[in-house]
Amino acid sequence: MQPEKPRCVDLQEVTRSARRAVVTGGAGFLGSWLCELLLAEGWDVVCADNFLTGDADNVAHLSRERSFTLEERDVCDEWDVPGPVDLVLHLASAASPVSYLRHPVATMRAGSHGTYNALELARRRGARFLLTSTSEVYGDPLEHPQRETYWGNVNPIGPRSVYDESKRFAEALTYSYRRQGLVDARAVRIFNTYGPRMAVDDGRVVPTFLAQALTGRPMTVAGDGEQTRCLCFASDTTRGVLAAALSDHPGPFNIGSSHELTMLELAEAVRTVCSSRSTIVHTEAAEDDPRIRRPDLSRTVNDLGWEPQVALHDGLSRTADWLSSSGRLDDPVAEPVGALIGVAGPGRPGTWSGPPRPTIT
Repeated sequence: MQPEKPRCVDLQEVTRSARRAVVTGGAGFLGSWLCELLLAEGWDVVCADNFLTGDADNVAHLSRERSFTLEERDVCDEWDVPGPVDLVLHLASAASPVSYLRHPVATMRAGSHGTYNALELARRRGARFLLTSTSEVYGDPLEHPQRETYWGNVNPIGPRSVYDESKRFAEALTYSYRRQGLVDARAVRIFNTYGPRMAVDDGRVVPTFLAQALTGRPMTVAGDGEQTRCLCFASDTTRGVLAAALSDHPGPFNIGSSHELTMLELAEAVRTVCSSRSTIVHTEAAEDDPRIRRPDLSRTVNDLGWEPQVALHDGLSRTADWLSSSGRLDDPVAEPVGALIGVAGPGRPGTWSGPPRPTIT
């Protein structure tokens, strides 16, 4: 006899007495979806973003909500939010390879200074805290699928390390606050997420493939295309994030899909969804790009009762429809990430993106 499957968390039930949430990076792709979900569940939401990679257009439709406040703020600086705060959700970070390779120091500061300031806000207000970490903490994994107990295989000085290590540090700081009893803190590790509001020019595979397929341009597959990922639709990911935030389990939790596919298979799926005749071309593989990636969701399913609901074909169709109506199909698609690595210049790796450098004499 099969054990009874855990029911998914009823967010309306668990948020009935909730009040006010702060979302850092709330104008980003995933942050905007989370702000939308929180408002739908009856929360007052303060969205903080410095718009380095976020976009005010992502939350423009929320501006008419009286329960929503948008603040332009760099969470790497000392900051505060007046009034009561019940939940702090820290999403602020460059998250796409193109973004964090262009802003390496800013990415490290978001994971260090930004996480510290967000934790301090939660401590002062007696709020619960959730860090959105990433599957990148597992690096190029030697364990498959990846469980939350796996320590990872990360190059600490490689080009991707600015993101990987910033999140690993952020996790260490988050759980240090928890162990000291300073903040009721936990973390989620988000695997590849896609959906409407993704930027076409940030190098993520789904919007890149969709934009290319919808316009008949060649679809650029990095390397041999045999590297695997698991793609989770944004509405599913944000449900999982909020379920983890409201759970008494300390985590961390893997949040993502366990449906693993190669990048060549994804390219074919996108061509089918878009009824496209685009050809597939191969580009230079990115350095330290993980070859395999799939979450073990046992802890998440058992302790949160959460699992993704949106099938890949449906999610790709919804994202393609949004992209077609967004007016962004003519936006330039980001150059392959492999071409960015190690190339210095304005806004490129090797360029200082922090405060003014001191003069050395």
